[in-house]
Amino acid sequence: MAILLDRRQHGRGPERTSGPRRAVQSVLRSVPLLPAVALLAVFLLGPILYSLYGSLTDRSLTGPAAANPQFVGLENYTDLFSSPVFWSSLVLTLVFVVGSALIGQNVLGMALALLLQAASRPVRSVVSTIVVVAWVLPEIVAAFALYAFFSGTGTLNIALGWLGLEGTSWLIVLPILAVTLANVWRGTAFSMMVYSAALAEVPPEITEAAEIDGASGPQRFFRITLPMIRRAISTNLMLITLQTLGVFTLIWVMTGGGPGTSSATLPVLAYQQAFKFAQVGYGTAIATVTLVIGGLFAIIYIRVLKPEVD
Repeated sequence: MAILLDRRQHGRGPERTSGPRRAVQSVLRSVPLLPAVALLAVFLLGPILYSLYGSLTDRSLTGPAAANPQFVGLENYTDLFSSPVFWSSLVLTLVFVVGSALIGQNVLGMALALLLQAASRPVRSVVSTIVVVAWVLPEIVAAFALYAFFSGTGTLNIALGWLGLEGTSWLIVLPILAVTLANVWRGTAFSMMVYSAALAEVPPEITEAAEIDGASGPQRFFRITLPMIRRAISTNLMLITLQTLGVFTLIWVMTGGGPGTSSATLPVLAYQQAFKFAQVGYGTAIATVTLVIGGLFAIIYIRVLKPEVD
């Protein structure tokens, strides 16, 4: 007893670890992560830094700037932020991301997950198969299928004709709506699977206790289920937002960014400037801005939907 009291008085209890020892333990725990950090630095950080440098040059596909690009500083960004086409494209990108990812895929994915949880096994099999097929299709195949669906003589207008309704040229009159709905159709399966897995982890006895206490279905969902799957919601929102922010093939095949620039999101605009108009440096600046926007979305999700520490 005297020895233990002496150790506690001098701050050297057996449960305490010295500062240097804690530092060594922390370093040792980080060693297994070094290969992953190195791979991220080579294949992620490296291209990002190279892209940032490229956006500060006048690199082009043709002419003298193709062989000997010159450093121009922030000239590309100055031209970019003074261009009304860029701001129009930025608004279209935000509309596409909010409508397709935050509202479309997220809400529909949660609704389908709840449906599958309550439905019988045959219904679950049929619905999940139909939804997942759209997700597993190669993007180029899905893009051509959706182009055929929304075109002036496509499946949608034929179906509307059967109902006695008049169709329209969706890809010309409402191109951003068409590509938004197309991306919702293609990407909802991912949200459905994430939320299905999260809902399966909610202890049924908690919701049953709330039901016995008189809580209605919406009350159980919003006050019990949603708080318990906040981590899944945050992860899903971040992933589908970043994926939607970078969608290119779907839009390019369906509308080519047109008519004019009425469906040219930032990835499409970057491609057009870099490869259609041969302004690689300017196009890289657009891509860099897109990367920054994705980072801002990620920070917002992490802060707003940050789960409580267990």
